[in-house]
Amino acid sequence: MNNKYKIGVNNTFEFDLTDQDISIIDTIKNSSSSYHLLQNDKSYHTEVTSSDFNAKSYTIKVNNNNYQVNIANKLDMQIAAMGFTIGSSKQINTIKAPMPGLLLDIQVSTGQEVKEDDPLLILEAMKMENVILSPRDGIIKSISANKGDAVDKGQLLIEFE
Repeated sequence: MNNKYKIGVNNTFEFDLTDQDISIIDTIKNSSSSYHLLQNDKSYHTEVTSSDFNAKSYTIKVNNNNYQVNIANKLDMQIAAMGFTIGSSKQINTIKAPMPGLLLDIQVSTGQEVKEDDPLLILEAMKMENVILSPRDGIIKSISANKGDAVDKGQLLIEFE
């Protein structure tokens, strides 16, 4: 199988490589982190000076110049094309009504500490009760609606600190 990779260098340059491209590079491993590379009759001394394997991010020294290199495989590229990022953390600071409805119950209070997936409120819409869960750990900064209120789609209900 011929996998494709997108290589980003210093957040400036981007190029594509395949397994075949990689296999024809003339390299000799000098140590666990350094290599000697020949490309188009030019010699390069390379060393991986730092690496974050999970983030696929590396600092590579080539002939005494440092480069920040990021590697994306096919799955990484598909996730990015959908508008998501890998390993991103949730920083949702507001809860808005996902649909118009009646606020049946508010299960938190201002200043209360909540954990991810704790129930915050119950919204009745189209004769169904919808439990709105906390998207993240946090502290409730404010509650902008009251039990029994009719709310519109997109109306601010809760803010996190």
